[in-house]
Amino acid sequence: MKRTAIDIAQHGDALYAALRERRTLQPLTNCEPGITIDDAYQISRHLLARRLRDGERVVGKKTGVTSKVVQVALGVDQPDFGYLTDAMVFEDGAELPISSQLIAPRAEGEIAFVLQRDLVGPGVTADEVLTATAYVQPCFEIVDSRIADWKIRIQDTIADNASSGMFVLGGSKVSPRGVDFLTCGMVVRKNGEVLSTGAGAAALGSPLNAVAWLANTLGERSEGLHAGEVILSGSLVPLEPVRPGDQMELRIAGIGQARVRFG
Repeated sequence: MKRTAIDIAQHGDALYAALRERRTLQPLTNCEPGITIDDAYQISRHLLARRLRDGERVVGKKTGVTSKVVQVALGVDQPDFGYLTDAMVFEDGAELPISSQLIAPRAEGEIAFVLQRDLVGPGVTADEVLTATAYVQPCFEIVDSRIADWKIRIQDTIADNASSGMFVLGGSKVSPRGVDFLTCGMVVRKNGEVLSTGAGAAALGSPLNAVAWLANTLGERSEGLHAGEVILSGSLVPLEPVRPGDQMELRIAGIGQARVRFG
């Protein structure tokens, strides 16, 4: 049986409205059982185009669900990617307005890469990522879902811009050449108590691998990573639900710390 064409614009517009109105939708995979990953990325691009028309601009890209612990938590079995805009980024120690802008936020700790040269796949390697990186920073990403109750399959989160929300970059900017990306340890505290620990190997074996995966996956779609962009390489720890009043801190060995408050 021939698959019915997916109305990309209709679903992209619905996700855009849900984003702006802070409400959820039923999973796309429920109403469009035949939706493919390619369909989902087209919907994501349509959603991004709506945001750009509002005046937002792209400042980077993000990988998602790169660690087994996050894949298990979300019920997906492969990485994905989304786009970062200037409306999503906050400074270290900032109070994030989750009560007025997000729906069901969850915080995760990761390493952010800032590029000094373009990376365009296919064939990008971890060594090329290292050479192309100007510096790395500790980062909190606050993911969110416009899909009700986080009941997502991989197509749902892709269409929803990889369940993006906000991100906070720590103040330190460290050369990647001295970082052991395989074993660098992360400790996350919430409201003063140790919450979780992780290491660089959680993100596809190394955050360098995660960025290479992203460059190569984008290359298949005639896109790339560009000098000056911020690239989020995926969580090293489990996702943590957050509420107004919470405070979190993370430290990454050899890289530094990041702090965030939620309002």
